[in-house]
Amino acid sequence: MFTGIIEEVGTVRQIRKSIKGMHITVSAQKVLEDSKIGDSICTSGICLTITQRGPQYFEADVMAETIRRSKMQAFQTGSPVNLERALRLDTRLGGHIVSGHIDGTGVITHIEKEDNAIWLSIRAPQEILRYVIQKGSIAIDGVSLTVAAADPLGFKVSIIPHTGAETTLLTQKAGDLVNLECDVIGKYVEKLLGLPSPGNMKKDSLSMDFLRENGFF
Repeated sequence: MFTGIIEEVGTVRQIRKSIKGMHITVSAQKVLEDSKIGDSICTSGICLTITQRGPQYFEADVMAETIRRSKMQAFQTGSPVNLERALRLDTRLGGHIVSGHIDGTGVITHIEKEDNAIWLSIRAPQEILRYVIQKGSIAIDGVSLTVAAADPLGFKVSIIPHTGAETTLLTQKAGDLVNLECDVIGKYVEKLLGLPSPGNMKKDSLSMDFLRENGFF
């Protein structure tokens, strides 16, 4: 588990692709201070397991499912990546609970400056927007952020100067992909209530009878 509070920005040093997966080497410093083989590093929102490490780098295997769900296919040698070590129980939870298991990707559609803040507008598919609510939490490229506004097509977040300086978010431009992980609580609530998944929900499934049967009144 992670918090979405980025510890440093690393750099993709090497990518070796296989038939469907890949092996990645990332240059880093701070996140390696007490890390060992088998530990997890959140890499731009993706939980990777260290398979090899050196004084200033770590290596990890990436399976095909991760590549399909994330923007990993867009990584290149030299790409900057947000890095965070796994959460320790004796530290403050400064962000929110982040698993490092990407739900999918979104696209930056607009970047706008407002005084000392930068607004990012992100378009996302309905299966992700289903769990996005105003003032709720979302992880974008591994960064814990608060949703400032949401509509049927996407959502907005506001980036403070510190977050912009310590992460890769403001190095990107309109049209770039971002990794998205929704707050896990909403997904568990949906499962426990027995609500239909986005792919199985019919247009007329949200009725008064449905709400009554599921205890909404």
